[in-house]
Amino acid sequence: MLHIYCGFGKGKTTAAIGLAVRGAGAGIKVRFVQFMKGADTSELSVLENIPGLEIRRCDRDYGFFKNMSETDKYEITRCHNALLEFAFSMDNTAPKMIILDEFCSAYAYGLMDTALARQLVLENKDSAEIIITGRTPAYEFIGAADYISEIRCIRHPYERGITARKGVEF
Repeated sequence: MLHIYCGFGKGKTTAAIGLAVRGAGAGIKVRFVQFMKGADTSELSVLENIPGLEIRRCDRDYGFFKNMSETDKYEITRCHNALLEFAFSMDNTAPKMIILDEFCSAYAYGLMDTALARQLVLENKDSAEIIITGRTPAYEFIGAADYISEIRCIRHPYERGITARKGVEF
C-alpha cells in the first residue's frame, strides 16, 4: 500500500522512521532512502544498526533548493535518480517496505526523473509498503494513496528564533 506523511508540521520523517523500525522488528526488509538530505542526522547512527534496514542518501549536503546552483541541481538529480533505482531494484532480497523520505520535495522541484518516480511508486504499491514524506505531495500520489497523514504545525520553537537542536530536529 502507499502511505503519505505530509504537511508543514514537524514529524514526517519521524513517523516514517517509526514505521521502518516497526517493519524491521517484524522481519520485513526495509529500504530507507532520503532525498534532499545529506547532512549528518542523529537517527542514522541507530538505523544503520538495525538488521534488515538499508539506508541510502546522497553523499553530500546540497542545502535548500533556493540556494542550489545549476551544477548542484544537476548533481543532486543524478544522485536522486540513482536512489530511485536502488529503492526499487528487485532481486532475491527485494524489500517489502520502501521509505522515500523527502520524496515530495525532490519530485516537486524536478530533482529526479519524475516519470520514472511516478511509475515506480504507483506500480509497486501493491507489492510493497511504499512510504513517501514531504510537505506537499503531488496529486497523482494523493489519489493513489491508501494512507494519508497530514502533520500540521500549530507551534514550533523556530518561530521564537530557536534553531534546530541535535537529537530533536536532526
